[in-house]
Amino acid sequence: MIRYLKTFIAAARLGSFSTAGARLGLTQSAVSMQIQRLEAELNCELFMRIGKTVVVSEHGKQLLATAQQVIDLFESMKGQSELSSARGKIDIGAISTVQLGLLPAALGEFRKRFPLIELNVVPGTSVQLMSLIDSNDLSLAVMIRPNLRMTKGMKWTTLLRETYVAICPAAVKEESVKELLARHPFLRYSRRSYGGQLVDRFLKRSRLQVNDAMELDEPMVITEMVRQGLGVSIIPFDLVSGNLGKKIRLLPLPGQAFHREIGILRRTAPEPNAALEQLIESISGAAVRLDSAAGKA
Repeated sequence: MIRYLKTFIAAARLGSFSTAGARLGLTQSAVSMQIQRLEAELNCELFMRIGKTVVVSEHGKQLLATAQQVIDLFESMKGQSELSSARGKIDIGAISTVQLGLLPAALGEFRKRFPLIELNVVPGTSVQLMSLIDSNDLSLAVMIRPNLRMTKGMKWTTLLRETYVAICPAAVKEESVKELLARHPFLRYSRRSYGGQLVDRFLKRSRLQVNDAMELDEPMVITEMVRQGLGVSIIPFDLVSGNLGKKIRLLPLPGQAFHREIGILRRTAPEPNAALEQLIESISGAAVRLDSAAGKA
């Protein structure tokens, strides 16, 4: 029936069965037969035959737009089917906190659209992932925005901005961040990472003294150590918000607040990749939902 509708549209717009046949690769008699079958199916006359010429009937004019909508919908369905059968592999870099939160929230939607695409999630710090993007070993990386100038051919898309706070065991009594850091062991967010470098710059800018006890790569590990009473730290609020009231409390930092930017880094591609674009769209959508949920919490 779809091909009959396409024939009807072509004949109506070209005003000739023979011209429509030439356009579609059909004989004039084949066009005439398809139109007759379509008219029988719809129980109406689509064309008025006047001698050797045909003119679209009033009923045919009314159905022309609907026929085009049906064709457009069919093409859209066919396109979705083609996407769902796409195969290939996408290498995604992701820092640990993204693997625990943002990525799982995004991949369900992506898998529905591209069930046969293989996803390879590569862990690493933002510094490591940027290097892998630069060497073209990753399709994209979800990471902390680097404090470096992007090289030509790279594209950055911001997803989330996470504000830093001081955290301490609930039993700690200090209300001043300065006193808190001066009196307790400091669990430092590693300066090898972009996130830790932000903390280091803040401490130097604010001239705050700390008692370094440990330096760790994983903010989630730092949070657990603070919960166990091993010291105090400065990490993004989003990573500790779910632990408030569980032997942890937080203090806002003095002066101007600072944050880390979580986003997608990728190389600009010469040709569009439908699966990759859908993955980016899914991750962006998950970021919006998580940000909205955090705002309501």
